[in-house]
Amino acid sequence: MTDRRRATALSRLLLASAMGACLTTACGVLPGGSGGSGGTVTVMTFAPMGTKATNMPGMPGMAKAYERWVNANGGIHGHKLRVLTCNEKNTPTGAADCARQAIAEKAVAVVGSYSQHGRAFMAPLEAEGIPFIGGYGVSSEEFQSPLSYPVNGGQPALLAGAGHQLGKACAQVSLVRPDTLAGDTMPVLLNAGLRANKMPDASDIRAAEDSADLTPQAREALADGSAGGPAKDTAKGGAKDGTAKDAGAGAGAAAGAGGAKDFAPKEGKPCVTAVLGERTETFFDAFRRLDTQHRDPQIASVLGSVSQALVDRTGGKESPFEGAFVTSWYPVSTDPLWAPMRKVITEQAFGDDTVDPDDSGAQTTWIAYTVLNEVVQRFKADEDVTARKVARALNESEGVKTAGLTPDLSWRYQDMRAVAGFPRLVNGRVSFQIVRAGRIVDQPGEPAQDMTSTLEQAPRSA
Repeated sequence: MTDRRRATALSRLLLASAMGACLTTACGVLPGGSGGSGGTVTVMTFAPMGTKATNMPGMPGMAKAYERWVNANGGIHGHKLRVLTCNEKNTPTGAADCARQAIAEKAVAVVGSYSQHGRAFMAPLEAEGIPFIGGYGVSSEEFQSPLSYPVNGGQPALLAGAGHQLGKACAQVSLVRPDTLAGDTMPVLLNAGLRANKMPDASDIRAAEDSADLTPQAREALADGSAGGPAKDTAKGGAKDGTAKDAGAGAGAAAGAGGAKDFAPKEGKPCVTAVLGERTETFFDAFRRLDTQHRDPQIASVLGSVSQALVDRTGGKESPFEGAFVTSWYPVSTDPLWAPMRKVITEQAFGDDTVDPDDSGAQTTWIAYTVLNEVVQRFKADEDVTARKVARALNESEGVKTAGLTPDLSWRYQDMRAVAGFPRLVNGRVSFQIVRAGRIVDQPGEPAQDMTSTLEQAPRSA
């Protein structure tokens, strides 16, 4: 019996060694190894559509427009591009289903997608060796997985940038954010930017992600602004309606440690920033209705929660968002650097009103496909494009260009930064913008800034 067990163990060891050798020498057929037959490169773009929370239909729409445009111009390095789209439904199950569809269709990459359910989609993609290129940056897994290749600084850079922007203008800050796992990192990141400007930590006001009534949160933010002094600890003085949970739990505890005690309050307006995706408009509508004494605190948000389309829809020059601060990853949408994308949208998405050139989701998708295109161009003329080869090319590439929309991107080991919880963050640049005369424009005197060093000083938030 002992000899039989030893023989079985030896057989398993030999089998594992053979499989490992096969993976390193590319023998046989590998999962995720085919880009499709007939010289076709198959990829996927997924995003939530038609949900009660954040929706990003412009991302699949932009992907399909890119597909039509690139195929009309000879494809990618001679390969026809096939773009699959999937409704992520803003659920873990939906995200996992999209990943499994990408695997079943032998996609060589998932490109320019949105999901806050990183665990649900990254694990299946990792198992099959499929790279995730240029996600929106809302889930922490996008900055942790060795098969993720972010093109922007995601939520970490935006929130730290917002803290920097508000820290120069505000006496105190209230943050209204979703009561989700992704939302739990927001106070830590915002406070990193505030502390860099010697500001106390922000009040942390939580809201249900799909709430249609944000009046309690608006009332709490307005009360914070009228109280004066440093931002209060919501663990002690939270919303009376119970919508704000104990801020001493989880990420909120890290964010609040030593916050208001470290720095004296500054002179200036109270500030309220809301990062609620599509619910941001709902919040500020309730906030305006409650501000009967016209205290007019400085309002702010980030790319994706405030957009040019939102400003246009709410009155343009007369919009209540006039004067709002906005933190972005990219140049303003009127920058000439976006002209190629606008041309593609005009020619290939003229009938799709979900594809807005001012939309951050469409912009991120355009940049992600630009990365894919440049990387595939580096393959040999007769070389098959496979998931593992794309991942290897990304791991070895130095300086992938995006026509100036981001710094040159590289995901080599030496390019990783010491940002706790976000080691794959290679582009921490943000731009500071403001709504002026109904347009989102560059904030005067505030050039784009790399927030990586600020994030390196932040407590681990994921």
